[in-house]
Amino acid sequence: MDQNQDTKWEHNVIEKIALASIKEQSRARKWGIFFKSLFFIYVFSLLGMSAYPKIKNILGGNSKYHTAVIDVSGAIAEDKEANAADIIESLRDAVKDDQTKGIILHSNSPGGSPVQSNYVYEEIRNIKKAHPDLPIYAVVSDICASGCYYIAAATDKIFVNPSSLIGSIGVIMDGFGFVETMKKIGVERRLLTAGAHKAMLDPFSPPKADETQFMQALINQVHQQFITAIKNGRGDRLKESPDMFSGLVWTGEEGIKLGVADAYGNDDYVAKEIIGAETLLKFSQQKSLLDRMSGKLGASFGQALGSLILTPSIR
Repeated sequence: MDQNQDTKWEHNVIEKIALASIKEQSRARKWGIFFKSLFFIYVFSLLGMSAYPKIKNILGGNSKYHTAVIDVSGAIAEDKEANAADIIESLRDAVKDDQTKGIILHSNSPGGSPVQSNYVYEEIRNIKKAHPDLPIYAVVSDICASGCYYIAAATDKIFVNPSSLIGSIGVIMDGFGFVETMKKIGVERRLLTAGAHKAMLDPFSPPKADETQFMQALINQVHQQFITAIKNGRGDRLKESPDMFSGLVWTGEEGIKLGVADAYGNDDYVAKEIIGAETLLKFSQQKSLLDRMSGKLGASFGQALGSLILTPSIR
């Protein structure tokens, strides 16, 4: 009898221990699921925030109306942040906003693609035709050269700092020649083409006079398009000189004297004193995480292809 009671007691203890262990495992599993769920919610929240870009960001001020600020920063190119599609979309968003009293293009770029610059230039001109009472100003911080100045020339006025760099109205196409180096190290160039000029300006072959002349005419044509755009945008404010369109760059102080800029001023000053809406509202098109990842892949391919092709650049 005592033995049976002892056995029963042992079974009860073992059963309680087993049940407690099962309960503890169940509790730990539930907490594990809970924390894992929180983690996945956090990750997907971040992905969701990055997938839907923020377009508006208040920079300061508390007036009823606002001044829209759009960045033109860095190299101007289709695969860069300063690309025509994003800048144009930001311009259109700002124009659609009923509280926008004026637009500032915050300009800090050494230039880039003449095509991308022209797209934005024409968009600003079209906006001015459709909304003649909406002021659009360029405000230069460190530099507004070449393609950036191409864009700025379409605005109503260009404001600078005395030490800003502005201008560089010219076109460049650069490359290298390795013909003599190849001869010295004993490398033979073997090149097959279908088309007499398919390998034009090949860096491993001697330059051909007719091809060099052709490419010079090409960049001269792009340069003339640039000059025409500047003259149409700036009008009689330009004090033309032989060096005006030579590619020279000037300080903001000298730029005002030459008529390539209009006055001194930063974003806050122009918004408050010129436009009359001190609240600065930044309009930008921030790419989603997936777009940025795919963009990097596209940029890598584009850079590899670009290393084989020479294109004009206004920088």
